[in-house]
Amino acid sequence: MTTTQFSSKSRSQYKAKAYAAASAKSTLAPITISRRDPEENDVQIEILYCGICHSDIHTVRSEWSAMPTVYPCVPGHEIVGRVTKVGPAVTKFKPGDIAAVGCLVDSDGDCEECQDGLEQYCPHMTLTYNSPDVHLGGVTYGGYSDSIVVKEHFVLRVPSNLKNLAGAAPLLCAGITTYSPMRHWGVTKGKKVGVVGLGGLGHMAIKFAHAFGAHVVVFTTSPNKKEDALCLGADEVVVISRNTNEMSKHVNSFDFILDAVSAEHDINSYLQLLRRDGNMTLVGAPDKPHAVAAFSLIFKRRSLSGSLIGGIAETQEMLDFCGKNNITADVEVIPIQKVNEAYERLSRADVKYRFSIDMASLK
Repeated sequence: MTTTQFSSKSRSQYKAKAYAAASAKSTLAPITISRRDPEENDVQIEILYCGICHSDIHTVRSEWSAMPTVYPCVPGHEIVGRVTKVGPAVTKFKPGDIAAVGCLVDSDGDCEECQDGLEQYCPHMTLTYNSPDVHLGGVTYGGYSDSIVVKEHFVLRVPSNLKNLAGAAPLLCAGITTYSPMRHWGVTKGKKVGVVGLGGLGHMAIKFAHAFGAHVVVFTTSPNKKEDALCLGADEVVVISRNTNEMSKHVNSFDFILDAVSAEHDINSYLQLLRRDGNMTLVGAPDKPHAVAAFSLIFKRRSLSGSLIGGIAETQEMLDFCGKNNITADVEVIPIQKVNEAYERLSRADVKYRFSIDMASLK
């Protein structure tokens, strides 16, 4: 089902309220945007909560040269809301359902990646914001808005027992970003798992690894985060310092390590902690390339990999897992009017552990 380019003139539209950045230097401010009216396979969602991801900040400030930002930019890809209208061909959703949208709103559907349920690796994927909008022209607009219209295939069901919808919103990025590599690399009961960094991604990684039954060790540079890590489900906490004794006792012992740090750091010290055939997966994205020592990998047949969110089926699996295990993100709920303040605080890591915007404040 290859996506076709349509003229915006042929599409029925409505106006929606949103917050957008007008340039890389500007703050986010109110704006009115166009959304397409729901078509045959579309679901219209009233957005209740939208999480703030660090990717939002990078995009708003156009800090990724490989993905230049088109303005105005409406961020947001951690979306939870209530279905208000569905197209005639929609079968999985009805008005009143609680639904979610993550980082993707379309893909070509024909490639090998899509056929394997890995839409996040589709060469023609459409991101929730700042991707070409084939329906209305321009670029897609994200979840800092009162509503959104998305193809049914890319809409997720939120388990009914996840009552904390503000905490459920970050599952759509922070949740699946950490869940997917753990599933791929076989994190289960009895495995020893390391989590590097305790922030928005790291705190979800701890919760998932603990729920999978693994022995969880958290590595952090902040001594004041030790108690938090233990409360989140960690079995041990290593505070990184010049004293290497704590690190050395874990050499050759980990089955899997998830590195969620986006700042420059030495990954070789963590590779040494992997056992034979152990894997370390990067989900943080520092600006500068990592320096990797070949011998860190060669002598124990260790592997270093990366991972990008998850496919639609796996994201639904993750939400269902969260429903069964009562897992949500730890969030600070804010009104949309405080989004610029939240950006500044997030840049300083001043949040435990994710911001979630109450979109009712937009009204």
